[in-house]
Amino acid sequence: MKITQDTVVTMHYKVVNAQGQLLDKAQEPTSYLHGGYDNTLPKIEEALEGQEVGFATTLNLSAADAFGERDESLVQTISKKDFPPGVKVGGQLRGRTAEGQEQVFNVVKIKGDQVILDANHPWAGQNLSLSLKVLEVRAASADEVTHRHAHGAHGHHH
Repeated sequence: MKITQDTVVTMHYKVVNAQGQLLDKAQEPTSYLHGGYDNTLPKIEEALEGQEVGFATTLNLSAADAFGERDESLVQTISKKDFPPGVKVGGQLRGRTAEGQEQVFNVVKIKGDQVILDANHPWAGQNLSLSLKVLEVRAASADEVTHRHAHGAHGHHH
């Protein structure tokens, strides 16, 4: 079966940065619903469109095509007294942007009584190399299309 709109693609992947450092490697296969549902990067969908099981490729993506350029306006400093107890550097907090939208912030530094939070994706601003191998392609169920993501063993569970 070819990868087309409303198919579920199961694959292995590996991500390395421009310096060749391994950033992530799928320990288990991962699945996504193909077809513009924002379940993976657009350049991944573009590369896999029309392909079949066994297809393997390496994509070299600019920061703009991967996780975007860094946006320094997404870095905030808050007082440690306004900081929830128990969260450490490397942890995450949910908060709101100035416009009121929910945002995930990564705790990047605690310095004295100040906590530095960053809502950029950790890989923002980096050119990345993604190695992909397609393991399975199947038609999506009606529920998967309605919910806009893959279900099951390697997808989202409700």
